[in-house]
Amino acid sequence: MKLGIILQSNKPEYAWNTFRLGITALKAGHQVEIFLMNEGSELDAVPNTKDFDISMKVAEFKELKGEIYACGTCLKVRGKAESKICSVSTMSDLLKMVERSDKVLVFG
Repeated sequence: MKLGIILQSNKPEYAWNTFRLGITALKAGHQVEIFLMNEGSELDAVPNTKDFDISMKVAEFKELKGEIYACGTCLKVRGKAESKICSVSTMSDLLKMVERSDKVLVFG
């Protein structure tokens, strides 16, 4: 299955659970893409906490060949030119992800 996930939140628990699901799906043999938009585009600035090791989950997701994209417009609104953890993308890229996904989930 091809799973598309849209992360719209910068809340640590939302981000952590998004990547936990992505990792679980990758380990089960599925393809997973995560698109960061709205506050989710701030993922590289979300701090790890005692309960939510986000940077570790992102690293594991990438090691398992999961794909991550960030909305360029959302980054620009926040005064950022790029994301430290993924490529900058567009609404057209999000549409392509939706079209090639068997299922699309939204967190946040």
